[in-house]
Amino acid sequence: MTEDDQGTTGTDEGASDRSELSGRLRVLATSDVHSHLLSYNYYTDQEHPGIGLSRTASLIGAARKEVAESGAITLLVDNGDWLQGSPLAETDAADPNATPASIRAFEVLGYDAVGLGNHEFNFGLPVLARALSALPCPAVCSNITPLADAHALPVHKTLMLHRRVPCAPADAPDVKIGLLSVLPPQTMLWDADHLEGRLRVDDILSSARAAIADLRKAGADVVIALAHTGLGQTDQVAGMENALRPLSHLPGLDAAVSGHTHLLLPAPDGEDAGLGVPVVMPGSSGSHLGVIDLDLIRTPQGWRVTQGDCTLRPVAHQTRDGLVPVVPEASELVNALSDIHQRTRADMATKVGTLAKPHHSYFTYFGEDRALALTAAAQAAAVRPTLAKSEFADLPLLSAVAPAKFGGRAGPLNYTDVPAGEISRRHVADIYIYPNELRCIIVDAQQLRDWLDMSAGLFNQLEPNAPDRLLANPARAGHNFDVIFGLEYEIDPTAPARFDADGRLLNDAASRIRNLRWHGHPLQLDQRFAVAFNSYRSSGGGNFRMLDQAQALSLPPQMIRDTVGAYVTSTLPADPLAAAPYPWRIRPNLGVEAIAVTGPGVHSHLHELPDDVAQSATELDTGFVALKLQL
Repeated sequence: MTEDDQGTTGTDEGASDRSELSGRLRVLATSDVHSHLLSYNYYTDQEHPGIGLSRTASLIGAARKEVAESGAITLLVDNGDWLQGSPLAETDAADPNATPASIRAFEVLGYDAVGLGNHEFNFGLPVLARALSALPCPAVCSNITPLADAHALPVHKTLMLHRRVPCAPADAPDVKIGLLSVLPPQTMLWDADHLEGRLRVDDILSSARAAIADLRKAGADVVIALAHTGLGQTDQVAGMENALRPLSHLPGLDAAVSGHTHLLLPAPDGEDAGLGVPVVMPGSSGSHLGVIDLDLIRTPQGWRVTQGDCTLRPVAHQTRDGLVPVVPEASELVNALSDIHQRTRADMATKVGTLAKPHHSYFTYFGEDRALALTAAAQAAAVRPTLAKSEFADLPLLSAVAPAKFGGRAGPLNYTDVPAGEISRRHVADIYIYPNELRCIIVDAQQLRDWLDMSAGLFNQLEPNAPDRLLANPARAGHNFDVIFGLEYEIDPTAPARFDADGRLLNDAASRIRNLRWHGHPLQLDQRFAVAFNSYRSSGGGNFRMLDQAQALSLPPQMIRDTVGAYVTSTLPADPLAAAPYPWRIRPNLGVEAIAVTGPGVHSHLHELPDDVAQSATELDTGFVALKLQL
């Protein structure tokens, strides 16, 4: 049978007329676990019932047991972003002899294959290569190519797994299951420092199309994509970051596991995502297990998929009283990771300094965020010595930071919340969670204005007489809301956005930035500034295209989290930016209302808000808290 004889999903549409034997393939999938391997929040040093592969493991065991006696084949796969993301992942990251905790988890749970996500590259190729070499199962990625043998990774372009249907007679052939894996080509930008000149990341769709063809040619009965990509648009465009919709309609594909954007698919509200095959996207941090059931039938040409179904299984349910776990943690994984768990807790408990006031992110989209202010001052303090010795010594220094924990898809507990008083390493990690390095660029006044306008695209356009309008657009990534310290400006969310989420200019006449000033004076077109910021943004993360051609100031390698720690301990001197006023506010007297959504921890800080805002606090069924803003 040729590919042309197959349906869109690779199904042999005439198989039912020639059936000899039936079976089922159950695919169990995790994605975007980010080394949240235990049901524990290391930033608060408390259990967290809504995360952790240790709880997902209980769901895996139950799902395996359900089909053990029914003649089904079960595969367990992970769809990437497993190496980086939690303090547990960083405890032994610098030790070349240590096995990453995620690898130990894969071994305990018996994974059959894993794909790669963009965050696998955050620690650099040598660390990833060591991790992959220790994997107890094959790794697959179909759209990366090393540019030299020295940079090759132990990864398969495609993978063929042979599995026997338990109830089949002895002479029945194995089911040949073909796996491919793709990740965003933007990975080259996000981790340019680690990848440039060493690796190439090709287009998702062209790579997937070629991989499917190769697997079918090699005799695959079933083809499954581990697609580390979000939904995106329906039409195919070269270089898509989120390409799931067109990928799901590629001929020869039977099912897909998706990820990257931390959504839930199938959607909890039952909304049709317009996908061509069964697809699961199981959230993040081990919050859900994806289950795909594919019915198989044996034909003279081999096994074929006749139909498929997919579901998500959560580890906890959200109630007004908080998260309630559905399953316990799997003891075998808890025991296997007990040593690194305790070492991580001990490391995070190391005292580093004191803070005079609480630092939290509950107000980050409508008010002051002291955690951002602290990070900005630390970045500036670390850059000043190098700037002073450079050709740009006479330029004013600014510092750009963005929130890392702002609720969103990670849930209502995902906020920075550091109390006043003595703080430890876990508090520093709570303030800055990403393994980003410090960078500095030189920009002019127009680039600064465009930079701020791109950030202000986070907000929905507000209109009078629309009281239920959310202030922040949940479709825009919260970690792309850059705040630039050292400036003073207002944001007008009643104005149309200047840029879309991909950084494309929507309206050249539009701007949400008002009264942009430096030291009280309007910016002049010929002014230039040095701006401290992070390596994610400098590598193109967030699509801030106005920064693409900006000149860079070379800095000594330094992690921003280490910089924040050094600032708190006074190893770095106090920076003038720390005494500057908070840089932005929403433009007053707009005559509109908006709803700001924040976490339940806000109740401890409502006294910092105006009385009318504090009194409007309303608990939502999602676990978030809604605040009504009169703007």
